[in-house]
Parts: sequence; structure tokens; C-alpha cells
Amino acid sequence: MKSAIITGGNRGIGRYITQSFVNAGYFVVVGARQELGLSKEFGDKVEFVSCDVQKESDHFELVNRALAKADTLDVYVNNAGFSAWRPISEIDDSFLTELFDTNLKGAFWGCKAATEGMTSGGSIINISSIAGKRGSANNSAYCASKFGMNGLTQALAKELGPRNIRVNALCPVLIKTDGLLEALDGKFSPAGGDSEKFFDDFISNNSALGRLPKGEEVAEMCLVLASDKSSAITGQCINLDCGVFPQ
Repeated sequence: MKSAIITGGNRGIGRYITQSFVNAGYFVVVGARQELGLSKEFGDKVEFVSCDVQKESDHFELVNRALAKADTLDVYVNNAGFSAWRPISEIDDSFLTELFDTNLKGAFWGCKAATEGMTSGGSIINISSIAGKRGSANNSAYCASKFGMNGLTQALAKELGPRNIRVNALCPVLIKTDGLLEALDGKFSPAGGDSEKFFDDFISNNSALGRLPKGEEVAEMCLVLASDKSSAITGQCINLDCGVFPQ
């Protein structure tokens, strides 16, 4: 039996990722702060572990749980994170620490724990963002955290390649999740109090396909990166953006 660990796999994009890996026959360990009905939806195919991704030891506990149920740890998805817009004049140490420790340090600890439990053929997938490729106003902290995640991805691909462990990142553009909608309600977000108009304008002005990606599409790309079909792909930060930022 193959196993996958997904941080933040209880809601938003992470829940779609959990669903896809369950459908593909993986035993999934979800690390998050709340269970949010995972056992009711997935039964014994998913094990919830209370986890604070800012703590290194919690990531190692996720690995221990996966190895207790499966022969190997095959996939580790660093998905947990959050976004928040603030101009630099409004950023204080508390805000910056919380964002960096969740988005970036959480991914570091996840990668470290994964390398302890994985053998040849393992795949680490970091859920980054288009914000890790280009800056935007009032978004310096979040952008810095995701640029950092992309750098982590590229460096570890070189470091872990000799062990045949692949490391890649996915960089979605805006995906309508509860977390994003909550962030867009913030005082300094680009939505200006009207998230639907913001999405419509963003699509009209930026998307080559005239739409935005869905959470299910991020999940399916995770499955591709976890599979042997992508055995030659590592160190890549792949845009999943309907042509918002062609590269």
C-alpha cells in the first residue's frame, strides 16, 4: 500500500488533494489543526493527526503514522498555508512570524521529515503560488514566503536527486477557497470589498483561458507529480494558472 501525507488536507485545496489520493488507492495521513469530518467522509482510508506545521516534531509524527500503516512513505505534500494582504507599513513582527512560520518554515520541516521516511522513488510536492513567481502590491510577506518555498524546492531537488527523491512545486493562481475568500475580505486586499467583481476583472484582464483553475485540477497535478509518469521531473515550480503568467 502506498501512503501520502498532506498537511492542511482537511479543507480548501488540501481537501481536494486528499480526495484525489484516496481515489488513487493511497493511504492518506492528514496533518491539520482540526479534523473537519475527514473520518466521516473517508473512513479508514484517511488518518487525521492533530498537527501544527510550525513544529518540526509534528511533521515527524506524521511520518511515523504513515509508516505504521503502509510499507513506505511515497508522497509528502506541503500544502498548509495562508495568504493575507498588508502594506509593508502595516506588517509587524507577529504577522510576519506567523506567516513565515506557517508557509515557509512549515514546508522546511515537512521536507526534512519526508526525507527521513522516504526511500528511492519518493516525491515531495510543495503547494506554492504564482505569488512565488511575481510580486504584487500589499503582498510582500506572502510573496516572500512563496518565493522562499520555490527556492527550497529547487535546492532540495539537487540535494535529494542522488537518492531518487523528487521535489517539485505547484504554483496555482487564485482558487476560490474559503481561506482565499476570507483573505480577500481583508482591509488591504485588492478586492476592495467586492470579491466577485475582483475575480471577474482578474479573469477578463489576465486569464488566457477565460477562467481560473479549480482545486480538483491542483489535486490531479499532484497525482501526476507523485506518479512514475513524471519520473524525469524534479526541481520544477509549475504554474497552474490558465495562462495568467505564461513562461
